Amino acid sequence: MAFTPTLTYKGKPLVRCGKDIYYGSMSDPYVVYLQVLTTRKENNVDVADKVHIVLLSTDESKPLPERVVRQANKSGGLFNALEFGNIMLRSKLKGEKK
Repeated sequence: MAFTPTLTYKGKPLVRCGKDIYYGSMSDPYVVYLQVLTTRKENNVDVADKVHIVLLSTDESKPLPERVVRQANKSGGLFNALEFGNIMLRSKLKGEKK
């Protein structure tokens, strides 16, 4: 049975485990890995502050260090990091189709 994600962002699946988030489909050539580095309190709720973003190749024949395509850090919350990751992913997937 195929996995059906319950969370999506701009049509791509979001899978979260603790402070790690994967964005994109493993059937695509690339996905985005987001790691929440720091959080801050907002109305007594922890929200992401600084996030590390990694654009990864899904080619499992490569060792992990070679699968890292691009990395960045974003401050200002999860939305900013997710939007930046979405831009990285879209541009790389568009470049693959040419």
